Amino acid sequence: MAPLQGVRSRLQLMKISALGVIFCLSVVGGNISLRFLPVSFNQAVGATTPFFTAVFAYVMTMKREGWVTYATLVPVVTGVIIASGGEPLFHLFGFIMCIGATAARALKSVLQGILLSSEGEKLNSMNLLMYMAPVAVIFLLPAALFMEESVVGITIALARDDWKFLVYLTFNSALAYFVNLTNFLVTKHTSPLTLQVLGNAKGAVAVVISILIFRNPVSVTGMLGYSLTVAGVILYNEAKKRSM
Repeated sequence: MAPLQGVRSRLQLMKISALGVIFCLSVVGGNISLRFLPVSFNQAVGATTPFFTAVFAYVMTMKREGWVTYATLVPVVTGVIIASGGEPLFHLFGFIMCIGATAARALKSVLQGILLSSEGEKLNSMNLLMYMAPVAVIFLLPAALFMEESVVGITIALARDDWKFLVYLTFNSALAYFVNLTNFLVTKHTSPLTLQVLGNAKGAVAVVISILIFRNPVSVTGMLGYSLTVAGVILYNEAKKRSM
């Protein structure tokens, strides 16, 4: 069991609150983008998260990676640019929301890295999640009610029709908890940039599965872009191994 840690200062509380708000923005932006873009393209754009993470990490912490590591991010970003040009279902507003959500995820990973490792305000993963969660609820609940006006009625109706729905909902909530906890643990023991690059492996799988399930059209140019992005992720992992 992790020991309970208190919030040490108003500045630390502001950073935790900012972390919760940024998390909400990434969730809302990501969900809005899915209304306009296919899942495969959404995941391909999300693969640029390491690029934004590297930028935010340098601006906020002055932490530099080796030039080889930065060079491996070039194909990651280039692949998304190519995929964007070859996407048959491209939508500008959806693309903007997707880029915004991607940047928010990168900013969140850097900020949580600061809160998990900074000597003056270090929190363990469980305590950080405990303090961030209420902030996220306060912002996400109004967003859900605004974007999905009948969500409460639908939830109650589904629960009345089948009690298993509540089991699924509880199970989903538990999985979300462990995903966020694991997210914090990986950030603490590696780095925000490594976390986002590893997350791209999940994105590559999601691209393939979404194409198989939803049958959304993918051009040859789009597939070349996706492949280049995945290749960049592999090169990044190799560069990090050699630098250790």
